[in-house]
Amino acid sequence: MVLSVDGASLIALLLASVRVVAWLAVVPPFSSRGIPAMAKVILSLGLCLAVTPVLAEQDLPMTTFALMTATAAQALIGLAMGYVTMLLFAAVGAAGSLIDLFGGFALAAAWDPLGMNMNTVFGRFHQMLATVLLLVSGGHLLVIGGLLSTFRYLPLNGMPDISSWEGVLVTAFSMFFTVAVQMALPMIAVLFVADLALALLTKVAPQLNALNVMFPAKVGLTLLLLGMSFPMLPQAVEHLVGLANEAMATMAGA
Repeated sequence: MVLSVDGASLIALLLASVRVVAWLAVVPPFSSRGIPAMAKVILSLGLCLAVTPVLAEQDLPMTTFALMTATAAQALIGLAMGYVTMLLFAAVGAAGSLIDLFGGFALAAAWDPLGMNMNTVFGRFHQMLATVLLLVSGGHLLVIGGLLSTFRYLPLNGMPDISSWEGVLVTAFSMFFTVAVQMALPMIAVLFVADLALALLTKVAPQLNALNVMFPAKVGLTLLLLGMSFPMLPQAVEHLVGLANEAMATMAGA
């Protein structure tokens, strides 16, 4: 028995999988060490099978040098798009870290072996909650669909035009800080007023020993405000999904 494989389809599948697996290696939650590398490779191959028939009709590289250049280009595209997507989704965790800083929970920062970084209590909690909302709402499918749609604008052959990437990266950084501050600012303002009130209470009535009351009061107030902020998280995640798709489309030249 002889098995024949279409060379164009195989090359298109492998080159497309390089872009997707580079993207998966950066974007949470797929970038977590809890997901094996082989699972990421298989997932990228499965996703690229859907677009292989269309990609096989493109002008594909056939020489060794052209294949190496195209592979490096696809890895660069995947890493760049993944970094911008990761930066936008990290805004939710940054908002939690700001709440930890002003709520007094930043002292309990610990090493996260899955993320390979230091995480505070609510910073990690917000990241996990955003991941759950992303998976439950189907937002991850929208983001992956946005990645696969970039194959229509960025071919598998040659180097991409990166002239517009600088503006996308600057915009992604600005949106990262804007979204994080917008999410955490109401709670930060209330906690600042609470600190100010306790400081004035210490000056007015030193015998009350307000320092002993300050930390339990701030902990309770932080937990109360955090519970009241949960309804805004789905809208924030939906907004970030839209920004990520828009950023990838802009980088692809759509």
